[in-house]
Amino acid sequence: MIDAPKTQASVKEPDIRSELHPGGEASYSRALPAAAAGNTVDTTHGVILYLENINVVFDGFRAIKDLNLYIGVGELRCIIGPNGAGKTTMMDVITGKTRPTSGSAFFGQNIDLSKLSETEIANIGIGRKFQRPTVFEAHSVLENLELAMKADKRVWPTLRSRLTSEQADRIAEVMETVGLTQAYARQAGLLSHGQKQWLEIGMLLMQEPQLLLLDEPVAGMTDAETERTGELFNTLKGKHSLMVVEHDMDFVTQIAQGGNVTVLSEGSVLAEGSMDQVQNDERVIEVYLGR
Repeated sequence: MIDAPKTQASVKEPDIRSELHPGGEASYSRALPAAAAGNTVDTTHGVILYLENINVVFDGFRAIKDLNLYIGVGELRCIIGPNGAGKTTMMDVITGKTRPTSGSAFFGQNIDLSKLSETEIANIGIGRKFQRPTVFEAHSVLENLELAMKADKRVWPTLRSRLTSEQADRIAEVMETVGLTQAYARQAGLLSHGQKQWLEIGMLLMQEPQLLLLDEPVAGMTDAETERTGELFNTLKGKHSLMVVEHDMDFVTQIAQGGNVTVLSEGSVLAEGSMDQVQNDERVIEVYLGR
């Protein structure tokens, strides 16, 4: 692990790179047969995630009912709906925590998520962030990002490793993206709630995901932190595909920006469209937004 700088320069934006260096339109049907091979994700049709006719039954209770959902490459999709609508179960299906009773879940054209373990799904480029931040509180921001780097995590290689210039640049880039450049040497446990959330997002970014699943990311944040998080997500879209599950309608409005919002209810898609469209949908008003 790299050593933190001994002193901090008296400038607004320290050059962390110098400290680190060690020397489209979605096509909503999955074409068959798959064109790509192995773990290379085939997104030639502009879609990163296909959920088709998904059903999940727990002891006779249908948590997900004939769910169809498609996420485009680089899209930021907001998912809203009342408690019990199936939002968490849907993300559990995507990440391999829950197997669908029926239906199919594909990452790109060719990768069947139902055949992979949770670890394998994370390794092929799907990152998930839960509501509560999980960081290494005794370690610095910089060290957290280094530990999260997509690399050989066995004990001996980790203890002996030194960062390459490319790795150092990547850490610096992620710190800048999540707004933690100034806090690079601070212990994660001393960060504000919002900063911990940004650090965990940064740790996911170190894994180079193509799809990010974010569960109520602004819960517990201040208004300023919420606004900054919205700015961060709008920066990430296009470079990554994002699925954001959220109850804060002001935040959803901030990040949706004309993109599609999906409303779940009783395990199915109730409505889908722009934020204005779903807010004025009588069914959505009745079951979720209220009059």
